Amino acid sequence: MKNILKLLFVSFLFVSCQQKIAPSDISKINGYWEIEKVVFDEGKDKDYTINESYDYFQIAKNNTGIRKKVMPQLDGTFVVNDTYENFKIRLENDKVFFDYVTPYAKWSEELSAISKDKLVFKNSEEKEYHYKKATPINILGDGKKTK
Repeated sequence: MKNILKLLFVSFLFVSCQQKIAPSDISKINGYWEIEKVVFDEGKDKDYTINESYDYFQIAKNNTGIRKKVMPQLDGTFVVNDTYENFKIRLENDKVFFDYVTPYAKWSEELSAISKDKLVFKNSEEKEYHYKKATPINILGDGKKTK
């Protein structure tokens, strides 16, 4: 009986723990990300099946970076402009935060989960933004590799 209780307790700990994000995992964010869904604090989801824009992240070695919106094209390239948001990465209490400051607003998002092809941010309103790694679009079938 004791062994069963111990096993249940350990199982509960594994289930209740969030993914711990190591500083080395942060570099996985570099690149293009497509939003999949938003999960609201009431548990409702909003799915995004077609996206006109992706988020591009570029992180420097000093834990600063930029985030910009880019538009994928049918030939696998992206249309970009000069607009972007600067951020600083803050590590606090085993959590990772992205702190944004623009001339118009200041906010933070918690990096909840990261893998090579999945990314989750949570904002102060408890909304979770789920991203998947973007892949190039090439419906032309011309045999050329996309960038």
